[in-house]
Amino acid sequence: MQNIQIDPTTQSVISLLFKDAKLDPIRAAKGMAKTIFRPIEPKDLENVYLPISQEQGDFFYETILENDLKSIVEFGTSFGISTLFLAAAVKQTGGQVITTELLSSKAQTAQKNFEKAGLENVIELRIGDAIETLKNLNQPIDFLMLDGWKNLYLPLFKQLEPLFHQRTVIYADNTDMSDTQPFLNYVYHQKDTYKTQRIHQGKGALIKLR
Repeated sequence: MQNIQIDPTTQSVISLLFKDAKLDPIRAAKGMAKTIFRPIEPKDLENVYLPISQEQGDFFYETILENDLKSIVEFGTSFGISTLFLAAAVKQTGGQVITTELLSSKAQTAQKNFEKAGLENVIELRIGDAIETLKNLNQPIDFLMLDGWKNLYLPLFKQLEPLFHQRTVIYADNTDMSDTQPFLNYVYHQKDTYKTQRIHQGKGALIKLR
C-alpha cells in the first residue's frame, strides 16, 4: 500500500466525524431500548454512525487509486464517513460516487459533510430504499461497497451483478454478522465466478471476479 495522502480538508472532516462517532455505543443503546418487544428497524439507528474504521477507509482509498477505479456505488451512506474516503479517491481518478441512504435525516447530514469536505461535486446521494434508488442504474460498476441493512446485501448484489466486469471490486462490511450469511453463501458457492477473501479481522469480505 502507498502512503495515505487524503486532502487535508477532507481528512479534517473525517477526523471530526470519527471523534463524534465514539459516542455510538450510547446512541445505539438508546435505539436498542426501543426494540425490546419488536425487531430492530432502520429508524431505531437514526442517530447512530456505525462507522467503518480508519483502516477500512484507507483501504478503500488506496484500492481505488491503485486500480484507477472511477464508477463507485455505495449501499448505506449513514453520515458519510465511508463515502468521503471513496470520494476523495475518485476525485483523483476522475470518477463519481453514487451512494444511497434510506433515512432522509441521515442523508441531509451526510450531504452537509460532503460539502464541508469540498467533495459534493463527485458524490450523487440518492435517498430511499436502495433496491429502488439503484434500480435504473445502467453503468458498469468498478467498486461496490455494501454497508447498509444486512438482509438486503444478497438481493441488491443480484440486482447489480449484470453491471460487474472483470475489474470490479466488491467490499461487504459486517460480514461477521449472521444476517450477511445468505449473501456470503451465495458468493462462496460461485467459486468459478468469484474469489472471496475475509479481511479486517473478518469484519469485511473482499470479492473479485475470476
